[in-house]
Amino acid sequence: MSAVKQILAPITSEMGEFENRFRASMKSKVPMLDKVTHYIIRRKGKQMRPMFIFLTAKMLGNVNDKTYDGATLVELLHTASLVHDDVVDDANERRGFFSVNALWKNKIAVLVGDYMLSKVLLLSIEKNNTHLLEVVARAVKEMSEGELLQIEKARKLDITEEIYYDVIRQKTASLISTCCELGALSVDRTDQRENMRLFGELIGIAFQLKDDIFDYGEPGEIGKPTGLDIRERKMTLPLIHVLNTAPKEISKELTNIVKNHNENPKKVKRAVKLVIEHGGIEYAHKSMLEYKKKALELLKDIPDSESKQSIIALVDYTTTRKK
Repeated sequence: MSAVKQILAPITSEMGEFENRFRASMKSKVPMLDKVTHYIIRRKGKQMRPMFIFLTAKMLGNVNDKTYDGATLVELLHTASLVHDDVVDDANERRGFFSVNALWKNKIAVLVGDYMLSKVLLLSIEKNNTHLLEVVARAVKEMSEGELLQIEKARKLDITEEIYYDVIRQKTASLISTCCELGALSVDRTDQRENMRLFGELIGIAFQLKDDIFDYGEPGEIGKPTGLDIRERKMTLPLIHVLNTAPKEISKELTNIVKNHNENPKKVKRAVKLVIEHGGIEYAHKSMLEYKKKALELLKDIPDSESKQSIIALVDYTTTRKK
């Protein structure tokens, strides 16, 4: 049995029911819109975010309609953000398939993302789930702020570790923390709300650190080409650490490559080599494990169950995955 199947074991029927509800939430009277959303649904990823919601809810109580609503809201938001991200990044691929903007152009992709965000608002109002909407709306705000902060800082290459963590806390971790908070809220466990929000935030940071490390591996082993972050001038933890701690001439050379030669494959390869040689990967890996440990400590007072074991396994999976 694969790792993902084992993790899903306690929530297999819930995930099946969720898929039906999510598909229904995308329905429209506009044929073109249905065609695009059908294409998106067929190419869905591992659905880790709904998994975090259902496992949190089941670990703390009984899955109910509010849990399904929360999972649908988050998946709509996440899907909309991916469609919009591909437009912003001018990306032609998503998970090995053509992106929406590559097939239907930017205008349609933006409007499809907007449609999904409008469904988040409508479904919340229809089901009287404004307390869930509040949590989701906060995630939208934080994701946008994180993305803009990263763009602003990448221009000057002056990101400190503190700013880097601010960026990923908002950009990546906010959505996973939203999932865990919604899971607790959906089963009326307000006593665990803040604990689970923080748990999700720490896992989200560890998840992003794992992504940062991928950029320095062998292209055949990972889901994206080596050096992509450097080419896009993304300031990730391995790079920031080396810029701050390596000898001056190394820092200077790295800064010069990222600023002026990020389109040159030879120079990018050199930058990757410097980051690895000067301990950037080791440092990021150590930081990732620290965040994972802090997150798992937050679960120690929650009674043991199959769902708790699965959420621990999901945390392990996010930090040991190969892509």
